[in-house]
Amino acid sequence: MKKLDDALRYHSEGRPGKIEVLWTKPVASQLDLSLAYSPGVAAPCREIAKDADAVDLYTARRNLVAVVTNGTAVLGLGNIGPRAAKPVMEGKAVLFKRFADIDVFDLELDAPEPEQFIQIVRALEPTFGGINLEDIKAPECFIIERALRKQMSIPVFHDDQHGTAIISAAAIQNAAELQEKPLETLKVTCIGAGAAATSCMDMWVRLGIKRESITMVDQDGILFEDRPGLDEFRRAFARPTSDPRRTLADAMLDADVMIGLSAGNVVSEAMLKTMAARPIVFALANPDPEIGYQAAIHARPDAIVATGRSDFPNQVNNVLGFPYIFRGALDVRATGINEEMKIAASRAIAELAREEVPEDVLRAYGRSNLKFGKNYIIPKPFDNRVLYYVAPAVAEAAMKTGVARKHIEVNEYRDHLYRTISPARRVLWHITAEAKSEPQRLVYPESADENILRAARRIVDAGIAHPILLGEKHVVLARAEAFGIDPSGIQVIDPRTSARLEDYADAYWKKRQRRGVTRVSALRLMRRSRTVFGLMMIELGDADGFVAGSRQDYPETIRPALQIIGVRSDVKRAAGMYMVITKAGVRFLADTTINIQPDAETLAEIAILAAERVLELGIKPRIAMLSFSNFGDARHPESEKVAKATQLVKQRRPDLMIDGEMQANVAVSEKERSPYPFSTLEGEANVLIFPNLDAGNAAYKLLGAQAGVDVIGPMVLGINKPVAVLQQGATVDSIVHMSAITASRAIHRERMNKG
Repeated sequence: MKKLDDALRYHSEGRPGKIEVLWTKPVASQLDLSLAYSPGVAAPCREIAKDADAVDLYTARRNLVAVVTNGTAVLGLGNIGPRAAKPVMEGKAVLFKRFADIDVFDLELDAPEPEQFIQIVRALEPTFGGINLEDIKAPECFIIERALRKQMSIPVFHDDQHGTAIISAAAIQNAAELQEKPLETLKVTCIGAGAAATSCMDMWVRLGIKRESITMVDQDGILFEDRPGLDEFRRAFARPTSDPRRTLADAMLDADVMIGLSAGNVVSEAMLKTMAARPIVFALANPDPEIGYQAAIHARPDAIVATGRSDFPNQVNNVLGFPYIFRGALDVRATGINEEMKIAASRAIAELAREEVPEDVLRAYGRSNLKFGKNYIIPKPFDNRVLYYVAPAVAEAAMKTGVARKHIEVNEYRDHLYRTISPARRVLWHITAEAKSEPQRLVYPESADENILRAARRIVDAGIAHPILLGEKHVVLARAEAFGIDPSGIQVIDPRTSARLEDYADAYWKKRQRRGVTRVSALRLMRRSRTVFGLMMIELGDADGFVAGSRQDYPETIRPALQIIGVRSDVKRAAGMYMVITKAGVRFLADTTINIQPDAETLAEIAILAAERVLELGIKPRIAMLSFSNFGDARHPESEKVAKATQLVKQRRPDLMIDGEMQANVAVSEKERSPYPFSTLEGEANVLIFPNLDAGNAAYKLLGAQAGVDVIGPMVLGINKPVAVLQQGATVDSIVHMSAITASRAIHRERMNKG
């Protein structure tokens, strides 16, 4: 009852429902309104009147989909009518927007008869770029979709049919491979004979499963050719009358696959035990599957089991399909969604399940590990990568089959989609792309750390860098195997047996011999400390970058780095900077990790170092020197220090946009800065320089604790060679990001040295 109350409250509190319509252009002034409506609106109207296709240029139509139902087959509720169906259609609109940034109008039609429904929807073509049919009973749904596809020149897609078919097709491809059963050999029992069932079987046949190997069962038993009242869609899967089998139990005997698209608890453990060895069980009825997940595993431990539920492995969820299929179709202005596009989508989903799962997906599902196997045959619904796997595959299939009215370059389109996922993805895309252009050799001394191993695998697969792990090779390989990580492509060096051990010890001794280090102690340290060994690899040119700190305190990494690598000849002190990414944008915070109480000279140097690094990342720096004072309104030695540092930067680097001293709110808001028209800072500051370590450290920690905020770093500024000091317990994603940043820095350093 509590869940029911929560659901009603969720839908009714505040603004009722789940969606609203917002404008996308300025409407703040009379001029804005005159452009949005009369008289300005006449200009695009005239252009569209001359060329109907211009409607996609001047209006939202190209990104607008109608989710249309008559409420005759809503979820598991049946024929509840169009009004009662509206919460479901609003929910579908939310999914379109959340997963693929597609706008939706939900339309609930009081049109139970197919012909009336067809006439209404057909007349909507000028308004929408695509039509998603939803929750319409069979066989009317087949009749409606077929008619609309013939009569409309935009994508028409009945998700209840094709969505489940596409996702289940991806799942069966991977499950069959894992069970070592070729598709063409599978004997399939399909429980259910509605829209989803017939569409699934149609698609499975296109994948290679033989039609004659499919047995379809409904509440009256196995479908036979002589059964009265069979429509053409179900008749395609009717068995010959001579087949001696009649019941569901008969159909389960020796079957390789059971797919359920019917009702809960209609399959027993005893039935599962009669299936062939290594069976595949897709019990997809919701909320109660045909057989419970635990019961299925108990009956057949050798089975791969999928359900439609999110609380068990292998959820077959339509949200993996329809948002991305429409995204790809809309972006090439496809005239329809054909079978080739659906197959392309299913294969892309299947392929993604074989890839390493990123940290954000693991966190979303409370998992520490997901790997392609019997408990992970399809991606999770909240895996953002589905967008740039599926949409490009659909778009490419549309172009190849001649239904695309716009041709695009697929790799560029994939990169574009990758950048649109989130601000973090957009910023990091630039860094990662640069790292991949010239993969560098990065050394990781903490090879025992599971996240380091997983990150190294991801780095190799993505082509970001060539990772070098320090440790005993047999130990590293054993840990990789224990975690299910493929070590291929990851170099492992044991410092104790390295041919370069003596060279590194000699070089370290010469650097530190007047700091109490002897030749013997240098050699002992080189054998004992992988951190020191790895830093000497950088120093002597055997690696290009260093990434460490996930298992030790910050000083334990930064201190030897400063002793061995040192700062640049033109720099007095190193500094630390974090990149903070929110929905509103990206900001850089320095110094957050090294200088406790910097003087004006040091602050100026920190600001210049931060600006240089931000420029390398492809972003124009707008620097604010922070204080408790605004431009001298609270005179104090601390605020005067910041003002002096600002002037020093302006003298040394007049090309940089910088101002201060100022409070943080004034730095990030033009409105708050309006009382100071003399300020040379334009827009919102994106580089914030803190007056001391207390302020910087507290700021980035507070921001990192907020929902929807990504904090990446710290980046070490001013050091002579690329060194990244990770936060303790760094996630896999954070390690990958810092590795890309380190590789990018190495590339820039090499380019500067060359010229």
